Amino acid sequence: MPPIAIFADRALTPAEEIQDAVAVIDGTKIVTVARREEVLLPCGVKKIEAPGKTLVPGFVDVHIHGGGGHDVMEATPDALDAIATMAARRGTTSLVATTVTASEETTLRSLDGIARAIRGAGPSGPRHEARAEVVGIHFEGPFISRARRGVHPAEWIAAPSVTLLDKFLAAAQGTAKILTLAPELPGALELIAAARRAGVVVSLGHTDADYEQARAGIEAGASHAAHVFNAMRPFSHRDSGVLGAVLGSPKVTAELIADGVHVDAGAMRMLLAAKTPERTILVSDGTAATGMQDGKYRLGTFEVNVSGGVCRSAEGKLAGSTLTLDRALRNIIALGVPLTDALRMATSNPARLIGLEARKGNLAPGADADLVLLDADLHVAGVMTRGAGLD
Repeated sequence: MPPIAIFADRALTPAEEIQDAVAVIDGTKIVTVARREEVLLPCGVKKIEAPGKTLVPGFVDVHIHGGGGHDVMEATPDALDAIATMAARRGTTSLVATTVTASEETTLRSLDGIARAIRGAGPSGPRHEARAEVVGIHFEGPFISRARRGVHPAEWIAAPSVTLLDKFLAAAQGTAKILTLAPELPGALELIAAARRAGVVVSLGHTDADYEQARAGIEAGASHAAHVFNAMRPFSHRDSGVLGAVLGSPKVTAELIADGVHVDAGAMRMLLAAKTPERTILVSDGTAATGMQDGKYRLGTFEVNVSGGVCRSAEGKLAGSTLTLDRALRNIIALGVPLTDALRMATSNPARLIGLEARKGNLAPGADADLVLLDADLHVAGVMTRGAGLD
């Protein structure tokens, strides 16, 4: 396959803005991104002209449960391919498959299936089609607070257990990236230490922790917080709780579901003021309903209903979302956040969180050729995943 040169009005790496840009791709990797006049193109290069477009890194979603009618816990190659294809159409080129609380048997079966797909030969469909890469697994539960469980099934919530975590890690076969837990639970601090020893990022979420309990979790090694404001003890000026600890700690990155349903504009602005775009990460928390019509879908082992694009459980609680990161990006920019800052929240920040910044979330020589073309309204106009797509 010949090298590819993509010409765009500009590129955002996102650390640098390059006008009249060209990105040269060889196979699955980026060779260079620079001004057109600075690049000597290789012989036989295939040229792709994208006038009026902005070239950016592919989005990295570290909290996504499904899409395209499928849930990650189905854990079959076909289901994961459907999710990855849907995600890529909206600019997400890397994703961390996120589980929900379920029985030990169900969770282990799902983890084994996801891990096999990640470590296998790759998607079964045609290679020219853009697909997000599943780069790891995010365990959301079962070590969470019953009081802040959201829609996680109460019967499968478990006390923190290093033994159970070890079973999960073994089933994940080296692909585990994130563990979300409630730090106030007995045994949680020991579990945080065990997860960190295994190289897993620990995230505070689905928690009723007070300020001191959350701070203890952070000191033990928790460095991230899942869908901030949602499924957490509310903030009060006399009881700042987990939110006070998360917003006040420079050690902690914060997820944000920027769909305008989970968190309102005022709270989003407060989060961004406290954490800055450098410590904020846009996530979709997307479900099987993402990219689909309203109706009934599965989230893990239970059913959710989608009406007006909003996912709710039978109890009426919010149950994930139908958000995609391209829409999240536009929503954040509508708050007045500069494009370059918003872009970091969807690309380099999440890639750095999971230790993949050398090949994901950046337009740089040697990085994976995961690229998105945005039009003037910041809608996705083209996607390349590891050199495939943009045809």
